[in-house]
Order: sequence, then structure tokens, then C-alpha cells
Amino acid sequence: MMTTIANPIYDIVFKYLLEDERVTKTILSALLQKEVVEVEQRRNEYTNIARDGLSVFRIDFGAKVREKDGSLNLVLIELQKTWLPTETLRFRQYLGAQYANPDNMQKEGNGTYAIPMVTVYLLGHKVGDIEEPVLYVRRQSFDYDGNLVTMGLPNPFVDSLTHESIIVQIPRLRVRPGNRLEKVLSVFDQTRLEGRNQQMLKLDESEYEGDAEMLRIVHRLTAAAADAKLRHEMNVEDEYFSIIEDRDTELMARKKELAETKATLNETQASLSETQASLSETQASLSETQASLSETKATLNETQASLSETQASLSETQASLSETQASLSETQASLSETKATLNETQASLSETQASLSETTASLNETKATLAEKEEQLCRSVRALLGSGMDEETVAATLGMSADDVRRLGALT
Repeated sequence: MMTTIANPIYDIVFKYLLEDERVTKTILSALLQKEVVEVEQRRNEYTNIARDGLSVFRIDFGAKVREKDGSLNLVLIELQKTWLPTETLRFRQYLGAQYANPDNMQKEGNGTYAIPMVTVYLLGHKVGDIEEPVLYVRRQSFDYDGNLVTMGLPNPFVDSLTHESIIVQIPRLRVRPGNRLEKVLSVFDQTRLEGRNQQMLKLDESEYEGDAEMLRIVHRLTAAAADAKLRHEMNVEDEYFSIIEDRDTELMARKKELAETKATLNETQASLSETQASLSETQASLSETQASLSETKATLNETQASLSETQASLSETQASLSETQASLSETQASLSETKATLNETQASLSETQASLSETTASLNETKATLAEKEEQLCRSVRALLGSGMDEETVAATLGMSADDVRRLGALT
């Protein structure tokens, strides 16, 4: 029998699902591959953190689990779920907060140690080329030579400083579950979407016949699908992501346009530098020519002095003078050509500077467009504030900090 259930990848549905303690124990037992005897939601719960382009839902549990030898151990489980690809820095920040939280410490023997922790990441995206839908990252200890160390382990000191992780890639869940965990996670399988409605999944309830715990999960999600308030909250999540995605798409387009403009400006500046270098070389050549001209003039002066002193050799001196003057004419002609080249180079420089001015004008237009977008954002902030929303709600709605909301709200 085909049944419609609410999609638990939505934060509000997932939270509703985990409010059932029996369901929570079923899911955590499957993830840990151990029986969860007791489970308690920790008071330091953070949900829907940072809606600036992604959604991270976080909830912490304290659980008593039964080990293979029958003993019971207290374990801290930090569960984080995200729709979209996110940077690992966010997960590390949450993890650091857990390590620093004194409430996560317990006394054991003569010392105080951190409660062993397991981090669970339910990801709505794929992680690189890892094909396994569920990845277990376990702790192991080795000596200098790489030999596995088991004596004295587990140890509360070591367990306080290390933890295990479970990474679930929801897009890689198999259509036909192969083990207990995959069966539990099958209610997250996004290939079961009901048509184009991503809020609902359609599954065959007969797949779970005889499995009371799975039927409880299915019935819980069926009830969520029929809950008008939950459906409204799912619509709100969709609207949040639509706004964020539209904003990010526009920002990416603007950044690409700005990057292209900057690249053009850099090319123009490089061309200008080359032209200036060519101009410097031409000026150096002109200086050398002028120096040569000065030397030629000096030679002419010497020749004229020699002419005054040696009238007997007037004919020879006059011939020498004619040759010198001819050389001077050639030098002056060369100087004229050099000056013409300089004029052409300066004209090319003027054209390049004009191109740079046009590029700068284009950049100013881009900045004006960005300013206009900021003005539109200011109007949106003032409108939302004027409608009675507080600054934190407006910040969450538009994906920005409360400080930015106050700054934009204060602009006139």
C-alpha cells in the first residue's frame, strides 16, 4: 500500500520526528549499531543555525548504549543535518563548542573526563567521490611503528580527546535498503519524491510489514504530512531557500561581472606598463642620440679651432668640416625619426589611457548597481521592521546579521 509521508530532510519535519523518544532510539540504535537503552535530548540544542545560504540543524543527545559485553555506557551524540553543501568550518565550530562545554564532563575514578562523543552528519549532498551512503570514521591507536595498540584501551583520557563520526550521504541512499540502517534511513530517500512536490515522499508501507519500529516512523511521518502547521513551516523553509538561492545567484553573477571588469582593468594596466617601458626605452635612446650630437658638436668646434690655427691646410680642414656637417645632418635626421617614434608612442599611450577611463566608468556603473541593490535591501529591511518584525527575525529572513539589519535600517 503506497503511503504519503512528510519529507524528513526538512528541519521542521525532522525535529517533529525526533520528538518521539521511541523513534529517536530506533534511529540512533541503527546509526550506532548498538542498542540505545535510554536517550535524553540535551538542553544545549541549536537548530536552523545560519540561514545564509545553507541550513544546519543541530541537536544533541545523551544516550545510554548497551555494549557487546552487556555493559551500559553514557555517550554524547551530536547530530547535525544540512540540506546543502557547507564548509567544514561550521561543523568544527559546533564540535569545538561541545568540547568546551563543562556540562559534557563526568567524573570517573580520581579524574574528570569528557563524556565520549559520536558526531553524526546527515548530509543532503554528496561528499566528493565517496560512494558509500554511510561512512563510519572510527578511532584507533598506534605505536611509533604503526602497530595497533589495544592494551589499556578504551581509556577515559584518550576518549576525552578523540571521537567517532558517522557521515550519511542522503543522495547515495539505495532505493532498496540492504541493512538495518539503510532500512531506517530509507524514509530519507529523495528518489521517492511525490512528483515535483519535494515536501512529500511516497513509499510502500508493505516494505516495513512486521517491523513495528519502522511502522512507527512511517506513521509519525504520515501524521506530519497531514499536519497543516507543519506543512506551513515547510513552505516557510522553501521560501527561505528560494530567497537565499535567488540572492546568491545574483551575487555570483555580480561577482563574475566584477571579476571580468577587474581582469580587463589589469590587462589594460599591464598594456600601459609595457607602453611606459617602451617610452622609457625611447627616451633613453633619445638621450644617447643627444649625447652623440653633443659629441659631434664638440668635434665641430675642435675642427673650427683647428681651421683658425691651420690656414695652410684650409682645403683639407674645410673638407673635414663638410663631412662632419653631413654626419650632423644624418644625426639630426635620426633624431627627427626618433622624435616621430616618440610622438607615435605618446599617441598610443593616450589611446590606452582613454580605454582605461572607459573601463573605470564601467566599474563605477557596476558599483552604482551594487549600491542600488543595497538600497533595495535597505527598503526591504525597513519594510520588514515597519511590519512589526524584530531585528533578529528580519536578519534570519534575509540571511544577514542583526548588526547589518540595524545598519541598513538606519540608512536613509
